[in-house]
Amino acid sequence: MGLLDILLGRTKPVAPDLDQLFALPSAAVTLEAAAGFTPTGVGAVCFATVEGAAFEQTHREVQALLDADTDRTGPPVELRRDGYGYSWLVSRRSPDQLPELVNDLHAVNSSLEVNGFGPQLLCSLAGFTDGAGRKLALVYLYKRGTFYPFAPLPGAAERRDTALELQLRATLGDDLRIEQDLGRWFPVWGAPGL
Repeated sequence: MGLLDILLGRTKPVAPDLDQLFALPSAAVTLEAAAGFTPTGVGAVCFATVEGAAFEQTHREVQALLDADTDRTGPPVELRRDGYGYSWLVSRRSPDQLPELVNDLHAVNSSLEVNGFGPQLLCSLAGFTDGAGRKLALVYLYKRGTFYPFAPLPGAAERRDTALELQLRATLGDDLRIEQDLGRWFPVWGAPGL
């Protein structure tokens, strides 16, 4: 970035750092100790819907790679579309297999990126729940390389628990690279696993 970019207020986009996903298991320990949330075993990668043979081939390869895992206890990896037109590749593991779930999320992101679908990647998330039935997702923003907590209110139609989200921002600050711009803490209504 040059002097002219600085003077005109232009910023260089942050490069995705998929290795940030590997911080999720240690963040989960902090999350459980501080707030009582435990992994659900469900994670997903969200991307803009893509049509065509190249994407279908990539999707089949990723699904075959993840389904070949003999340690998988849940149903196979599935592709779902939400009501907003986005696609989700969903992986299910047992709740105690968060490191394996993170490997799945990393593999999906990496495969899509390597095959030229990086611009369509939006976010990845891992689901959590507590004893009171509250749900939480730790959302990784692909294009920002940062995380944020998303906590929908139980039983409420598209309302979120912002107080809990802000509390968890402070709690997880040492474990995850937290997105500082709260305007980028997008709600992921209807996301698989929530």
